[in-house]
Amino acid sequence: RQSLDRAIEVIDMEPRVREKRGAPALVLRNRNGAKIEFDKVSFAYDADRPALRDIDLTIGVGETLALAGPTGAGKSTLAGLIPRFFDPQAGEVRIDGQPAAEVSLSSLRAQVSIVLQEPFLLPLSIAENIAFGRPDASFEDVVAAAKSANADEFIRRLPDGYETVLGERGAQLSGGQRQRISLARAITRDAPILILDEPTSAIDPETEEMILGALSRLRKGRTTLVIAHRLSTIETADRVGFLEGGRLLELGTHAELLSRKGRFAQFAGYQLRDPASRPPR
Repeated sequence: RQSLDRAIEVIDMEPRVREKRGAPALVLRNRNGAKIEFDKVSFAYDADRPALRDIDLTIGVGETLALAGPTGAGKSTLAGLIPRFFDPQAGEVRIDGQPAAEVSLSSLRAQVSIVLQEPFLLPLSIAENIAFGRPDASFEDVVAAAKSANADEFIRRLPDGYETVLGERGAQLSGGQRQRISLARAITRDAPILILDEPTSAIDPETEEMILGALSRLRKGRTTLVIAHRLSTIETADRVGFLEGGRLLELGTHAELLSRKGRFAQFAGYQLRDPASRPPR
């Protein structure tokens, strides 16, 4: 009874993000990504819990920007503002000059692919999981995406290949295999904006090499925001932003930030001393 009451309570909750009546569709200027602007953006989950403070940041068309920083710095919160999982209390997020809050949610989210640290897989066949973001994808599209994600070889070794039905959350697969299926899904979806939330943090070094190769192919022709702790992911980005306490403290190339010997250099130095660990909170 208690669980049922809680389910009803969730269903009846007012959505935190509302679409304006008659909101136009988001229109991008090209298929090679989009310019994303955070203009003096601040956000708090609660009045006494500021997560982002006065963020000014522009990600260029086709650029890969890595966000680094300690746990709780606001990296995932910043990324979540792009598809409007929530709205800032102050400032504005713009996509190709269009305020995200002014366009329809469906058109905005159709332009975004997200790959999470813990892949979300459905109890469907592998082929259906890969095509989930694009129902009209052909089997040839699915296989091509799997090959690009370095997943085709292990999929074909499974008893039913692409028709193998996954258990809950893909429990019969390793973490690296689940992540490669998630990457293949993003490749099939082919959205111009890509958000990668710590895609290699739970992967062993050998599997990481395969995933980094797939990520490199996936990022081409897209605007990418990658949240990362591992230097192997950060080093390949065009620029790096270092967040701490909800503030953007440093912004530049990987080499520039190291040369400044600031907070990012400390963060990187900690990993070089102990690559298997994360920076302290």
